[in-house]
Amino acid sequence: MPRTKKKNGRGGQHGNVQPFSDEDASIETLSHCSSFSDVTSVADEGGEASEDTAQEDFQYKLKGFIDSTVDKSAKTRQGALDGLKTAMATRILYEFISERRMTITDSIERCLKKGKGEEQRAAASLACLLCIQLGSGIESEEVLKTLKPIFKNILADGSANIQARQAVSTCLFSHDHCCFLVDGTCPSINPQTSQLYTNALLSWALLLTICTASQLKDILYLPKLPRLLESEDVNMRIAAGETIALLFELARDMDTDFEFDDWDELCDKLNALATDCNKHRAKTDKRKQRSVFRDVLKAVEEGDFQSETIRFGTERMTIDSWVRKRTYDAFREFVGSGMNYHLQANEFIRDVFELGPPILVDSATMKAMKISRFERHLHNSAAFKARTKARSKFRDKRVDVGEF
Repeated sequence: MPRTKKKNGRGGQHGNVQPFSDEDASIETLSHCSSFSDVTSVADEGGEASEDTAQEDFQYKLKGFIDSTVDKSAKTRQGALDGLKTAMATRILYEFISERRMTITDSIERCLKKGKGEEQRAAASLACLLCIQLGSGIESEEVLKTLKPIFKNILADGSANIQARQAVSTCLFSHDHCCFLVDGTCPSINPQTSQLYTNALLSWALLLTICTASQLKDILYLPKLPRLLESEDVNMRIAAGETIALLFELARDMDTDFEFDDWDELCDKLNALATDCNKHRAKTDKRKQRSVFRDVLKAVEEGDFQSETIRFGTERMTIDSWVRKRTYDAFREFVGSGMNYHLQANEFIRDVFELGPPILVDSATMKAMKISRFERHLHNSAAFKARTKARSKFRDKRVDVGEF
């Protein structure tokens, strides 16, 4: 598709700022990852000036988005919020954001109060990404202090837009707000409300990962959580199962002799979900559910966890516990495909996972990695050709047999 021609000047309405597309995000991420991994490569190739120009253009676009969050048009405001979200998910922008923290926070507050539905959802998600960018210091605390009352009002308002409440429930949750999830029997609710409850439960589970031992002893919801396993919504059942596994892990860390009164009944429920053959449920839902609940059942019965290795750049990280998994999934929900990049470069996220300071990779290592990938590509291509050739011969033989 033809590119839109740029105007000679940088004046004009900020509503005319071009959206920050997924393609832009990919290009900018790759560009920044390259400069992060090999600071000297740009200069060596004589591209320092073009890199500075690209950075200047990128920051100009971000400033346009910030200004557009106060535009009269709701569509323009939402586009600006989404543009800022994409940028924060794919690049480290601490210095740029830190200088404009109060302006961005004010914009988020305004959109949460005066916006509707999708705009509120985008503003709430942007608030989380803003805190991920700023880290765990006083700057993030001030952002949360400003927005927390608004989040609480939206979450508690039953008449508020359901998408806004879903987004807010992911951003903010507390011990008290979890009561409506686990009191009484599992209600029959519509899919959107079920998603709200699921988000709230997962956020509550995330808070459990940073609770002290004394705080965990006061958690009284474990006997009630199994009721949510009976939900009609597969995501709610899975969230409840993973939260139960997390609580068992935390409880056993505190007391190796931890016992649960209704252990046999709980294991029967988990086993039924791990082997579910209900014909009224979608096949994809059943496969997803069975896979998760096999792991949950092992966690409850044996205290086991199926570890997973995450590779990013030249490093790797092992997800070896339910606590680590819940934390990783929470970050990944906000930064999406930018998660590996943030694991490489975001000091806050690296500190959470105890990865140490970001590692600068020299040009020789990067070159070796590229060669390795190229060789792997050649190997895969050769293997594909060999399989195709073998299958062609096999098909020819079947034709010969058919003719006899």
